[in-house]
Parts: sequence; structure tokens; C-alpha cells
Amino acid sequence: MTTDTTTNNVNDTNGTGVAEVTEATFDRVVLQSPLPVLVDFWAEWCGPCKWLSPVVEEIAAEQAGKLVVVKVDADANPGLSRRYSALSLPSLLLFEGGAERTRIVGAMPKRRLLAELGRFLPGL
Repeated sequence: MTTDTTTNNVNDTNGTGVAEVTEATFDRVVLQSPLPVLVDFWAEWCGPCKWLSPVVEEIAAEQAGKLVVVKVDADANPGLSRRYSALSLPSLLLFEGGAERTRIVGAMPKRRLLAELGRFLPGL
């Protein structure tokens, strides 16, 4: 993973379109982003997280340039999990202008996820 210092974005280097952020990079990448950011709180042991991951990756690819999509490993970043009360996984938090706009808890089909996000992101 590399950081583009002109945009404060963490670049995806694993080919999924979704970058990992940590407690050290979250504020810069998510809260200071000029674009809306979808944050996927997940864990390796979470079955529904694994099911949702390809859906999140598809959304990242389809919305590239309009929406930043990142993942937070809840186990490796417990401070972020507490800070945002991401106690149930998966938890998807949508940030815009540094503020949380909405939260979606649990796995759901792509169509339903897009409908939920579309209420906050016109044109999605």
C-alpha cells in the first residue's frame, strides 16, 4: 500500500480496488478525503464479512473516482472499532466531509446495499 500525498488517499496495491487503513492512516485517508468514503469494518473470522467482501470490491471498482472504499481490520485496529462503535461485523460506515453520514450493519445483497447508499450518494 502506498500513499498519494497530493490527495491523502491510500492506493490499493492488492488489486481489489479496496485499500486497508489503520489507526495511523484513518484520519488522513477517511476524514480528510475530498470524496465520500465507504469504510468496511471486518475481521478474518467473520463469515458474513467474507461474503460481503466481493460486493464491496465490485462497488469500489464501479464507483472509482466518485467514492473511495477502504477496509479496517477490526481486530488489528481495536481503537477504531471502539471510536466508531463498530461492535457488529461487518459494519459499513459512509463518511462525507469528515463526518459519518450513515451506517449499515450486516451483510446484504449488492442491490440492497446500493439502495441504502444511494439515499446518501445521488447517482450511485
